[in-house]
Amino acid sequence: MTPVLAVRGAEKRFGAVVGLDGVDLEVNAGEVLALLGDNGAGKSTLIKCLSGALALDRGMIEMDGRRVSIHTPADARELGIETVYQDLALFDNLRPADNFYAGREAAGPRWLPRSIRVLKRHEMTVTTRQTLARLQVNLDDHGAVGLLSGGQRQGVAVARAAAFASRVVILDEPTAALGVRESRRVLDLILRLREEGKALIVVSHAMDHVMEVADRAVVMRRGRKVGELVPSAETHAEIVSLIVGGGG
Repeated sequence: MTPVLAVRGAEKRFGAVVGLDGVDLEVNAGEVLALLGDNGAGKSTLIKCLSGALALDRGMIEMDGRRVSIHTPADARELGIETVYQDLALFDNLRPADNFYAGREAAGPRWLPRSIRVLKRHEMTVTTRQTLARLQVNLDDHGAVGLLSGGQRQGVAVARAAAFASRVVILDEPTAALGVRESRRVLDLILRLREEGKALIVVSHAMDHVMEVADRAVVMRRGRKVGELVPSAETHAEIVSLIVGGGG
């Protein structure tokens, strides 16, 4: 099976600091890949390179076996990669639909210059509602996002990524600072995206959540990939050992 997304020999330096040191990674369609490691392991650097916020110094990124160039977030989005960072990047004073389409508003007619096109507000609202309903994200889509709970806000951010990501969704600590019930909703949302055939990369420190939703786990330490395992009760201790430095 050709992976949807593959990283080969990824290297990134920040002066004398090594961010990534020869990292290899693959993720397939309909798969959840957990990216694990302590603070400073290189996880954030890797996902920023995949999302276009940073560029690799060496190595390559492949989509469906074809080498691609990702230098900007626009490059990543054009390839079907969407990233939800831990801060969610939502506008609290706007509705979910306005957040969905921020920076890529549906407007027309197309023959007019973009600066004077008319926003298709009804179309954007309907599409947002359909996406939220499909992913079973229940909320009041008329109010401002700032009035929603943490889990609902996370749901909006993940649904927005799912609406525009044709291939890969990257989630950075999706259940951080959420309660048990809201975390459950986000985990269910991740599983629904997997069922839809999306490839997901999930950065998380919550081992119980990783054990539940991840098909594979890649462990990083000091910019290097130090292990790859299938999360299970049998491999739990080995994964933790790799994270804290007892293996690899």
